[in-house]
Amino acid sequence: MNILISRIPTLTSTVIRSKYHTAVAYYYGRRLNILQPLSDYWQARRPATGTRGFTMAETENPTEKISKSELKRRLKAEKKQKEKEAKAANRPETKPKETKQSSAETEEENLDPNQYFKIRSQAVAKLKNSENHPYPHKFHVSTSLPHFIQKYDHLQPGDRSEDVVSVAGRIYAKRASGQKLIFYDLRADGVKIQVMADARQCQQDFLEINGNIRRGDIVGFKGNPGKTKKGELSIIPSETTLLSPCLHMMPHLHFGVKDKETRFRQRYLDLMINPVSCSKFVTRAKVIEYVRRFFMDLGFLEVETPMMNVIAGGATAKPFITHHNDLNMDLYLRIAPELYLKELIVGGLHRVFEIGKNFRNEGIDLTHNPEFTSCEFYMAFADYNDLMSITEQLLYGMAKSVKGSHLVEYHPDGPEGETWTVDFTPPFRRVNMIEELENILKVKFPAPTELQSEESRQFLSDLCEKHGVECAPPRTTARLLDKLVGEYIESQCINPTYIVGHPEIMSPLSKWHRSSPGLTERFELFMCKKEIVNAYTELNDPMVQRERFSMQAKDKAAGDDEAQAIDENFCTALEYGLPPTGGWGMGIDRLVMFLTDSNNIKEVLLFPAMKPEEKEDSEAANKSAKSETESNKAIAADTVV
Repeated sequence: MNILISRIPTLTSTVIRSKYHTAVAYYYGRRLNILQPLSDYWQARRPATGTRGFTMAETENPTEKISKSELKRRLKAEKKQKEKEAKAANRPETKPKETKQSSAETEEENLDPNQYFKIRSQAVAKLKNSENHPYPHKFHVSTSLPHFIQKYDHLQPGDRSEDVVSVAGRIYAKRASGQKLIFYDLRADGVKIQVMADARQCQQDFLEINGNIRRGDIVGFKGNPGKTKKGELSIIPSETTLLSPCLHMMPHLHFGVKDKETRFRQRYLDLMINPVSCSKFVTRAKVIEYVRRFFMDLGFLEVETPMMNVIAGGATAKPFITHHNDLNMDLYLRIAPELYLKELIVGGLHRVFEIGKNFRNEGIDLTHNPEFTSCEFYMAFADYNDLMSITEQLLYGMAKSVKGSHLVEYHPDGPEGETWTVDFTPPFRRVNMIEELENILKVKFPAPTELQSEESRQFLSDLCEKHGVECAPPRTTARLLDKLVGEYIESQCINPTYIVGHPEIMSPLSKWHRSSPGLTERFELFMCKKEIVNAYTELNDPMVQRERFSMQAKDKAAGDDEAQAIDENFCTALEYGLPPTGGWGMGIDRLVMFLTDSNNIKEVLLFPAMKPEEKEDSEAANKSAKSETESNKAIAADTVV
């Protein structure tokens, strides 16, 4: 037994070559009361690496045998792995400057707008002291972006032109793809191209020049046109110039600028971000251009008349008052150019028109703005029937030219509301004012010649009270009748409709009707329940004109601020002889509203009248802008390559 005990180390260090030998060794071990299994004992006493012959592998299977060559291979692989890890741990960071810049830009996008402005302003201030001044005097643009697209869109994916061009615009997105490749979205003139800034093509300090560019900056690029492998038309710049930095955090295109207060007060931001707003003002320009061309083709002469008048005449409206220091007198901003234009007819300019601003000190609502644009024309030897024909030709042709169809859709309550389809096909429907009111209200009105009496005024006042039609003081006959027309006739006019048969008491400048005493030859064109045209055969009898002015003066004395005063200079001009004349006026703003599907007049005015911001309102607007900007931070455009 003692002999066996002395030989255990020998047995455990000897290579066991068969299951039989393993069993024998285990048997002797049990006989010697060795409780630990022999395999664990071998593991504890296993020779160090490098023992000659064979050894047990460190696997779950204790009987697996590894050759010497396999062991060397594994040791060599393990050594290489350790060397690789050590080398990676000691390797210095590559291009720390670019990583830092990328990280800085990401952090800036997450800043509060006020903090962003402060940091950006400081960065721009530093640039002013460098060679790359952020506000250069000039940058030569060899081609516009629309022309760039038109000329080079034929390039095939992967192609690159040898032409060298220079373009400029505003940066709307910046995306990095690797360490030496940056993509920009460049927009101008309503279109977009991609800028593929490649460090290999750049003739400047690539990291410095591109590290100074942020979303919203105006930048110029000079380089070669080309297309990426995925077919995106791009310019590959060799030179990049910062032309004007954007100091504020620009909203993302994905969300746009939706807050109306921000859009109307900061129209530049609205135009920058919302393409729909841009298209509306392009349509507005087309409408004005079409009107001008239409009348010039008919032989009309475009003229300009004074904006400041001694007497506020030409329309029934409350004027704005200003003061002329040198003359030491109050003047009125014009409410209409009518009287001046008719004086030109007297002078021999038989076809004149004017497109310009008028000012009326009245309320502001969805269809009224104190400052608005109108077109008025006056045509000698014409009457209101001729004007109706001209109106139909003008509007039908305009709809076809601007919208491409005589049918135009309009949503009075916004895109989600009811849809009206406006048909501009002539002839337009005609509605007689008094007759239509009698049919609707089932009552007989006083004769038109009796409407000037107090009894007629009381009749209309009682009628308004009976049907719940509100009319603020002064409750004159003309105002009461106008309220009834607005409630029961105008509200039914979706397609273009002429309202005719106006009483003389409502039309101080229009000529009496040739076959209906007490009425005038006047029409108002309504569309989508709103007036867009007012026209009539002009009154050219100076005696009758003075009588009409006197009637208006009585209403003014009764408290009607909108009534017209007596204009003796105009009456004197009529005494020289005004030929039979037709006069016409159209509101440009409202017409553009309907053609652009806008239910708010502020949508079609670049700078509408707005109440000045108070301190609290300003702070609330800033919070709203901040909230909107922060909600856009998470939006990142996908890279197109």
